[in-house]
Amino acid sequence: MYTLRDYSSVVDLSPYPRPQMLNEEERLSATDALLKYLLRERGMIAAFSATPEKKRALVRGYMNERPAHPIPADIIALQDRLFWTESVQKGIVSADAFDYGDRGMALWEGDITRLDADAIVNAANRGLLGCFLPNHNCIDNAIHSAAGMQLRDDCAKIIAAQGHEENVGDCKLTRAYNLPCRYVLHTVGPMIRREVSDDERSMLRSCYISCLDAAAAAGLGTVAFCCISTGVFNFPRAEAAEIAVGAVVRWKLRHPQSNVRVVFNTFLKEDTEIYRNILSMV
Repeated sequence: MYTLRDYSSVVDLSPYPRPQMLNEEERLSATDALLKYLLRERGMIAAFSATPEKKRALVRGYMNERPAHPIPADIIALQDRLFWTESVQKGIVSADAFDYGDRGMALWEGDITRLDADAIVNAANRGLLGCFLPNHNCIDNAIHSAAGMQLRDDCAKIIAAQGHEENVGDCKLTRAYNLPCRYVLHTVGPMIRREVSDDERSMLRSCYISCLDAAAAAGLGTVAFCCISTGVFNFPRAEAAEIAVGAVVRWKLRHPQSNVRVVFNTFLKEDTEIYRNILSMV
C-alpha cells in the first residue's frame, strides 16, 4: 500500500489558510471572473447574459470537466475567497457538538461539506480525480466542487507518484482547501454489479480501516464517514452500514490508545434510521 509517509512529500498537507470573505457584489464579480477564466481555458469567449445562479452553475460544471493542471495564483485566490464565503454562508456544523457516547461514535444527517470535522471521507472512484460529470449530485462531485480546483491537482500528483489507479479499499489524505474540515480522506469502495461477494464485503471493510489508519497516522481527532459504496456503487444500504459500524468498532478495540472520534454521516432518512438502529445495539 502507498501510505501517507510515501506521498506526504508529494502534496502539501500543512493547514490551509482561510481567505477573507466576499460581500455580495464581490461574489458576483468573482463568479464572472472565474467563468471568464474557465471559458478562456476552453477557447471560448465569455458572454454574460445569464443569471447569477446560472453563471455559478457554469463555473461548477466547467470545473468538474477541467483536467488537473496548474492554476494561476490570482485565480486560486479569487476562487478561494468565493468558495470559502459560500462554505460559511451554507452554515458550518461543529463536529464537537455531537454526542459520541462511550464508544466515540456519533450519527449526523446532513450535507457533509458543511461539517468541520478534522477529516471527511470522500467516496472516490479509482481515478481519484473526482467526478467529471458537470454538476453531478454524487458526493465525489460535491466535495471537489466545494473544495476547489486544487483538490483534483493534489489527487493527480498522488496518483502520478503512485504509478497506478487507486486500489479498492485503500485511502489517500489531502487538504480540504475551502471546505470547513481540514482534510479529505479519499477511499474507493467496491462497485456491486450482482450479488455481494465476501471479497466485496472485505473491500468495503478495508475502506473504513484504511481511513482510520490514515487519520491516526496524521494525528486527526474526528473523522466523518459518508455511506461508502451505497448509491451509484449499489452496495445494499443495510449491509453496508453493518460493515461500517463493525469495522469502526473493531478498529477501536485494536487501537485502545487512539482518541479518534467517528461521525457516521447520512444524507437520506432511510440511511439515518438504519444507522440509528445498528448503533443502538452496539
